[in-house]
Amino acid sequence: MIYNLAQLMERTAGRFPEKEAFTCLNDSISYAELDRKANQLASCLIQNGLEKGDRVGIFMNRCLDTAVAVYGVLKSGGAFVAIDPFLPLNRILLIMKDCGIEQLLTTPSQSKKIKVISDAAPFLISIIGLSDEQDTKTVSWPSVFSRSLEKFVSPRILEDDLASILYTSGSTGTPKGIMHSHHNILALARLEAELHDSDEQDRIGNFAPLHFDQSLFGYFSGPLVGATTVIFPDSYVKLPASLSALVAKEKITLWFSVPLLLIQVLVHGAIEKQDFSALRWVRFGGEVFPVKQLRALMLKWPHVKFINSYGPSELFRCTYYVLDEPPKTDDPIPLGTVWGNTEYKILDANDREVERGESGELVVRTTTLMIGYWNDTERTENAFYRIAKAAGYDHIYYRTGDLVQENAKKELFFLGRKDRQIKLRGYRIELDEIEAVLLKNDAVKEAAVVIVQKDSNNRSLEAVVKLEELTEYTTDDLIRFCKNGLPPYSVPQKIAILTDFPRTATGKIDRKQIIKSLETPT
Repeated sequence: MIYNLAQLMERTAGRFPEKEAFTCLNDSISYAELDRKANQLASCLIQNGLEKGDRVGIFMNRCLDTAVAVYGVLKSGGAFVAIDPFLPLNRILLIMKDCGIEQLLTTPSQSKKIKVISDAAPFLISIIGLSDEQDTKTVSWPSVFSRSLEKFVSPRILEDDLASILYTSGSTGTPKGIMHSHHNILALARLEAELHDSDEQDRIGNFAPLHFDQSLFGYFSGPLVGATTVIFPDSYVKLPASLSALVAKEKITLWFSVPLLLIQVLVHGAIEKQDFSALRWVRFGGEVFPVKQLRALMLKWPHVKFINSYGPSELFRCTYYVLDEPPKTDDPIPLGTVWGNTEYKILDANDREVERGESGELVVRTTTLMIGYWNDTERTENAFYRIAKAAGYDHIYYRTGDLVQENAKKELFFLGRKDRQIKLRGYRIELDEIEAVLLKNDAVKEAAVVIVQKDSNNRSLEAVVKLEELTEYTTDDLIRFCKNGLPPYSVPQKIAILTDFPRTATGKIDRKQIIKSLETPT
């Protein structure tokens, strides 16, 4: 029996020592080598002062080193915090300060960015992965991997111990740190392996960066069964034709990504020229897949089964819908039904269960449910819906904020959001967060951020602002300001400056009129 993620790797390394665990282009690492290197990294972290439960930052692009970093942190008893290397500096520092990161794992390719970070982060005690001199103590990877394990004793890790903190957008302008335990992630790995009936013969395409929860499929479900996970570098993910060719070359059997990636491969990937006969499952999630493109892709890959997968980062995934054949109509694809060890309710505005066929908020109780939000008790409590069963014992559900409807087959359909959170290109974006950042600019008096539907397949993130009087500020200035405070995917594609906003009868900003004006061609 295994109950933590360190045991997961140790067991698989024992079963398949020489098998490829992870590959990235021409580099690969076996399970035995990965297990050994993870132990060496764990030894180094502990020697540098890490105690169980401490958070360790991983600042890397998609590369083979991420696998060693993840399992090394977990084997040390720490929790990994994946940091997007493309975030602006102040947001990186905000995340590091928020969860108390004192040790950072990186690669030489990030040395310039790390220099800037270390200069602004005096709380860092060590940076692992660099050989060049920094003000902060650095340890090179060769130095880590030359360590003797003769005296290394792995800490005792319990299933409820913290394993990871995943940061997402927050409506107040401050990112939310979602805490997941070893139990949560191990449960996810088991459910995903069961969903695909995967085994050691599978080759998993890992298209998502480590800070995106879709990546956990390859990092944990793959090793659970002894499969090989193929990490696709950033450069390939951005070039559909190159990505398509590499997927075929690597003989990927399991694909999980946002719909946008699949659409780009469909339109620009020249897939007719490649051999995808090894591919047996394609799972997509993170946003709605337009039915016309989904049908077109399914017709090109008739041998593949497709799965619509749904779930917020607070519980990873919770529903699935298998498409055995291309949709015959353009009706929306169901979210499907919940998978194992999971239940749900649909509630009205007063937290009463609705009748079947009526819409309401989806709340979910599941084995993969987060511990809570890091350092934010109030937000954690507000995220949960509790049913008291006895003194000190509640059934705890996560409030997804998603409005759904259940049909006669007990299939769920997504209807929209209760709040102003949206999904765009697979990323969860809080429109209120963008407005909060804009309002931090002294030149901005009011701001409104909206999603504009240009056509059926094109949504644009846009903003309108009202400036303080006598302020000389341009839209380019505002976009640069946003880039310094937001991740790239949250920066508005366009910002318009208005002399005043359209208003509702109560004087509030009329966002519907703003959207209507932006959607109307000029």
